[in-house]
Amino acid sequence: MEREETKTGGAAPSFGDTEEALGERCAHPECRESGRFRAPKSRDNLGDYFWFCLDHVREYNAAWNYFADMDDAAIEQALRHDSVWQRPTWPLGVRAGLPRFRDTMNLFHRDDTLEPKMAREAAVQMKAMTGEERRAMSELGLEPPLTRADLKLRYKILAKTLHPDANGGDKKAEERLKSVNHAYKTLRDSDRLI
Repeated sequence: MEREETKTGGAAPSFGDTEEALGERCAHPECRESGRFRAPKSRDNLGDYFWFCLDHVREYNAAWNYFADMDDAAIEQALRHDSVWQRPTWPLGVRAGLPRFRDTMNLFHRDDTLEPKMAREAAVQMKAMTGEERRAMSELGLEPPLTRADLKLRYKILAKTLHPDANGGDKKAEERLKSVNHAYKTLRDSDRLI
């Protein structure tokens, strides 16, 4: 592919030419053509180039091996690093210290955020509750806004898991079941549930 001649008689820049490459000679010692095509000088410095003519860049690229003098483990590591464009990676959900994804539209059915109406109801419900009712909610692991259906479901789950028959007579589980029963009765009799 030949360059078009300009009106001044010089060659017009072609695609890929840079100011640095225009006017330089081919880096091959016996070549007199202009070096229009770049090739990296080394694996460690990929931003530093030789400038070759088309024939010599093809020859250089055919002989150049990025993985020369690397053992299998180093090649594997380089390939893995290149597969993610030299960016750090980590397993999904493991990045500690960063804010969690908040599903404001509840597309993934998570309750990290409440709708404004529910947030107001939760605030009103918490304000109206007594200290004993708040402790009962904490004992059951519940958060406002609390409905009777939520309370009943949570109580059934805790009663099944803490029952002495399910725990082989464990005294700690039995004591915890007693406090869960008391918390359930406190909230069941409350008129502040939604």
